[in-house]
Amino acid sequence: MPIVLKIDLKRVLPISVLALSGLASSGLVLSPPHQTAHAQEKITLGVYSARHYNTDKELYREFERQNPGITIKVLEAKDKVLLKRLESEGDNSPADVLVLVDAARLVKASKLGLFRPSVSPTLQRLVPANLRDPQGKWYALTRRARVPIVNPDIVDPASIKSYADLANPALKGKLCLRNRKSPYNQSLVADQIILRGEAATAKWIRGMANNVSQEFFPKDTPQVQAVGKGKCGVAVVNTYYVGRMLAGRKGADNKALAEKVKVVFPKPTHVNVSGAGVTASSDNPQAALKLIEFLASPNAGKSYAAANLEYPVKGFGNNPILRSWGTFKAYGVSVEQLGAKNKQAQQLMKDNGWK
Repeated sequence: MPIVLKIDLKRVLPISVLALSGLASSGLVLSPPHQTAHAQEKITLGVYSARHYNTDKELYREFERQNPGITIKVLEAKDKVLLKRLESEGDNSPADVLVLVDAARLVKASKLGLFRPSVSPTLQRLVPANLRDPQGKWYALTRRARVPIVNPDIVDPASIKSYADLANPALKGKLCLRNRKSPYNQSLVADQIILRGEAATAKWIRGMANNVSQEFFPKDTPQVQAVGKGKCGVAVVNTYYVGRMLAGRKGADNKALAEKVKVVFPKPTHVNVSGAGVTASSDNPQAALKLIEFLASPNAGKSYAAANLEYPVKGFGNNPILRSWGTFKAYGVSVEQLGAKNKQAQQLMKDNGWK
């Protein structure tokens, strides 16, 4: 099974390690074992991951089962901590795979030279071109839709057809937003800059800021709660936060609140990703790429959807909660473009009232 990575503390910065759990409650739908590593080839893959879900741990265990010559050691921390750590460790880093969430963080890691280009016909087939680095430095593992959620007793869901509608003066005092520190909001704004231009996006931000009547939220879950309680008529969140509450993972009270919320998919919908790449310091790049191919596979995608309420890189998964929301059409904007516009997005938010 995946084990805790032990690192010489004289060489690296301190970091918390990931506690690993079993497959008891996974319910994963996985394919039969494929060709395994040679019995005499003992490889240890180090994974630095900003994802913190049991789904991932279970997938690592399944990969080990299919490849008995490979052991996975995982370190989990926030994206910025992992980026600093890899920079500090340089060529001596034990990490072979780096897993990050959000477009800006993936692009930043690329610019810092923390990924190595990895050409994989399998990943080129599995992952759409706009959801991977053009040079193969990283590949998306999951999709994350960031959309409006509405309390139908306060706001008519039919009145929200696009992100532009969030700036409608009719929503004054009814809109809640997460603060501008959120990388998810930064990527949403970057998306609008690419599609609508800077001037129109600035006007859109000002309109939304005028509609906000209370403090900006630090996280998504409190926004879902506020909309469910009727303190907000509409907010913008990643859908999996609602999904987890509906699945009962946040308790009965939160499930009841989420049931009062309607998820609205604008036409088209903004999508962000989590993704992974082979590190520049990897001593096992082929095995590392094999792991990423496994994590991006359709069967792993079904598991992400079933267990964590995220969307696979293609399709919409088989989870009944996701199915109940219906499908959406995503923008064609590439993740690389979103990351490239991040600094511009942050400045535009600051200059136009997104606190």
